[in-house]
Amino acid sequence: MVVDAHRRVIAIDGPAGAGKSTIAKALSARLHMKYLDTGAMYRAVTFEAMLHELDLSDQDVVTKLAQECDLHVGIDRVIINGHDATAAIRGPEVTGNVSKVAANSGVRTEMRIRQQEWASAHGGGVIEGRDIATVVFPNAVLKVFLTASPAVRAQRRVDQDGGDVAQIAAAIAERDLLDSTRADSPLASSSDSVVVDTSDRAIDDVVDEIEQLFVERSK
Repeated sequence: MVVDAHRRVIAIDGPAGAGKSTIAKALSARLHMKYLDTGAMYRAVTFEAMLHELDLSDQDVVTKLAQECDLHVGIDRVIINGHDATAAIRGPEVTGNVSKVAANSGVRTEMRIRQQEWASAHGGGVIEGRDIATVVFPNAVLKVFLTASPAVRAQRRVDQDGGDVAQIAAAIAERDLLDSTRADSPLASSSDSVVVDTSDRAIDDVVDEIEQLFVERSK
C-alpha cells in the first residue's frame, strides 16, 4: 500500500444500521471519490459458499474459495465468479450466515489484501466496513466511526427491507456481539476515530461534517 493512497482514504466503520452505506455513498459522490463497501465482499463470499453448499465452519475450504474467487464489488453491482449476487447478498440467508465467514481469519486476510489493492489502484477512496480504520487502513487520513441507537438502527432496517422491528433488533444485537467479540479484527472504534452518532441527524448534515473534517485533515 503506497502512502499516497493512505492519504486519500476515508475509513468509515460502524455497526449494522448506523448509516455507513448511505453516508459513504453520499460522501463519495460529494467528493468525487471512489466508494467501496467491504461488507459486500464478505457477503459475496458467503453467498458463493452457500451456493456451492460448502460447510461454512470449514475454514480451510471457505478460505480457498475466498482466495480463488473472481470478485467485483461496484457501487451498485456485486459479481462473484460470474454470478450476479447484488440482491442475494442482502437476503436473510446470507445475512444470517455472513458473521461465520467474516470471523474466518483466512478470509479476512484475503479480503484485506484485496481492499488495500483496491485503494492503491484508485488512489484512495471512501471505504466502509467494520475494521477499516483499525486494521485495513490504520494510516487513513480520516477515520470515522458511525453509530446510532439500537432502536433507530432496527427501524432503519425495517424501513429498508421490511420485517418485524423486535426481530430485526434482536438480529442486529446478535450481529454486534459476534462482530465485536471475534478474535480477528473485531468491530471497534479506533482511538483516533471521530465518533458520529447518526440517530437524530439528517444525512446531509453528517456528510457535511465528514467532508469538512476531510478537508481539514488533507491540508
